[in-house]
Parts: sequence; structure tokens; C-alpha cells
Amino acid sequence: MRGSTMSALNWQKSSYSSESANCIYLAGVAGGGVRIRESDDPDVIIATSSDGLRAFLRGVKAGEFDQFAT
Repeated sequence: MRGSTMSALNWQKSSYSSESANCIYLAGVAGGGVRIRESDDPDVIIATSSDGLRAFLRGVKAGEFDQFAT
């Protein structure tokens, strides 16, 4: 998916995001896919599945990626 197709997605921003901070946006696509992008570089889009996103979020909550936040 490129160009106008990606801009047509229903991107959703977390309610935890502020107006001044970089934000993560998610959009669902047909077949259970998920697209992820950041507000500071919206042309870079990660494609994953709903299961992949759930596994990633479980890892974040478990602290598996804490070393990247320092």
C-alpha cells in the first residue's frame, strides 16, 4: 500500500499522546492486518498482523525492550 491508499486509512492516535509529543498511530486493514507509523516520520510504515502487534505489546508490558528506552 502506497501513497493515497495509505493516507485513506483510518489512522488512530493514542489518547495518551499529547499535541506536542511524537505520537504513534495505528490503522487496521482488511484481513486482520495492522499498520503502524510515527508522527515525526509518517512515510515510514510498519506492517504487521493483529497477533504480531499483541505479541509485541505483551513484550513491552513485560519489560523485554526496556534497554531501548534509556
